[in-house]
Order: sequence, then structure tokens, then C-alpha cells
Amino acid sequence: MKKHLKLTLFALLAFAGIAAMQAPRPTLYIIGDSTVRNGSGKGSDGLWGWGSLISAHFDTTRIHIENHAIGGRSSRTFLTEGRWDKIMERLAPGDYVIMQFGHNDGGAINDSTRARGSIKGMGDETQEIDNMMTKKHEVVHSFGWYMKKYIADTKAKGATPIVCSLVPRNVWKQGKVERGSGSYGKWAAEAATAGGAYFIDLNEIIAKKYEAGYDEAKLKTDFFPGDHTHTNYNGAKYNAAAVVEGLQQLKDCKLNQYVVKL
Repeated sequence: MKKHLKLTLFALLAFAGIAAMQAPRPTLYIIGDSTVRNGSGKGSDGLWGWGSLISAHFDTTRIHIENHAIGGRSSRTFLTEGRWDKIMERLAPGDYVIMQFGHNDGGAINDSTRARGSIKGMGDETQEIDNMMTKKHEVVHSFGWYMKKYIADTKAKGATPIVCSLVPRNVWKQGKVERGSGSYGKWAAEAATAGGAYFIDLNEIIAKKYEAGYDEAKLKTDFFPGDHTHTNYNGAKYNAAAVVEGLQQLKDCKLNQYVVKL
């Protein structure tokens, strides 16, 4: 009898171990623009976004990371191009979504080349257009509306939304880095609060770091070789570390359990 119980217990433990090994890893989805993933995401043009380098900060044997950010997209066009729908098809309970938009939302709402702008602010106002670029009728919403949709959709799937304010550009005024690129950092924070999402003030975190160790000229040499917006490998690595720094300030965010010390 005792032998039988021991064999049964051993079999149960073995089965539990196998089941644990086969349990699917949660996925961290990252969405955003070229400051999050530049080009193919492999630095072919010498430019990188922070999302391409953030996996070094996580135990990827326990969490899967997918960077779906793409250059030139705004909070509006990432949705209207169907990119968010593809993530929603796979998003599952226990997953995470980090989102960062704003750099491209200030563009034209309707033109024949990009048509990517969103209405400024957090409101529910809309603008109906016949999109000159896509040739489709479209109802355009505010930046805050799009951000709140990403948050609500994520939560509806049982996943965790984390909003980042946009990374700062290498633009200085009176010895300080200009914050927020207009009000998009502020609206990102307000959308996170309204939607009950976590918020990382990435704009402020990085701006303070830049001011502590750089000036505009040195920052251009070290991180911004081409323009004031897009970073090289070292700049993206620096920004990825800042994302994780902000994440670790969110003490009750379960994504922190997958962070590793470098």
C-alpha cells in the first residue's frame, strides 16, 4: 500500500512538473512608432527603437516579447491599418501590452501622403473625412480616445496595459530638454488614469537623465546621429533601460517578476 502511494505521489509530481514546463509563457506586446522600433527593428539603417533592445532586461525563458511597433504610425493609424486587430486575435489573460504613441499624432488628419494625425486632447469629438490617402471614409477620434481604446481592449482580454509617455527628442531650450512634444505626454498620463492602466512617465525619466549627463551637442554625437528624434543603438539601449526603470517604480505591476538584473 505504501509503495503504491509513493508511486502515485511520484507520478503526480512528475505530471505537475511536465505541466509546468509546458505551460505557455505570457507575452509582452509592445506597440508604438519608430522610436520604439525603427525600420525592420534590426538596425539596418543604424537607427534603433528601444523596443528592439528591451528583451535583454527580461527572462525570456519565462516571458515572450513581441515588438509590433512600426515607424510612421500614430495612435490612430496603428488601429486603422488593422495592426491592433492582429494583436487582439492573440492577446490572452496574463499577457501585457506596453504602448507609446504621440510623435506622429500631431500630423495632418487628412492629406494624400500620410493622413495620420489624431484630434488633439482627450475628448470624444470626432471628425468625419474621406481619407485622401486610403480613399476610405473614416471617423477620426482624439489621441486620448485611441489610447483609452487600447487600454480598454487590453483589459477586456484579461491582459495588463502599461502606457508610456513618448520619449523626448534632442530638443533643448534654456539648458533643458523640451518635455512632452506638446501635450501628448500629459494626455498619455490622463488616458492611463481614465482607463485604469499603469503609467510610465518615460518622457520625464529620460529627459532628466539627458540633462544630468549631456548637453544637446553631446547627445547628438552619442545618441542622435541623423536627426533629433531617432536614436542609434546606444540611444535605444539607454531608453530601454529607462523603460525598465520606470516599470520597476510600479511596485504592484506583475510584469516586474520577469525583469532580470543586468
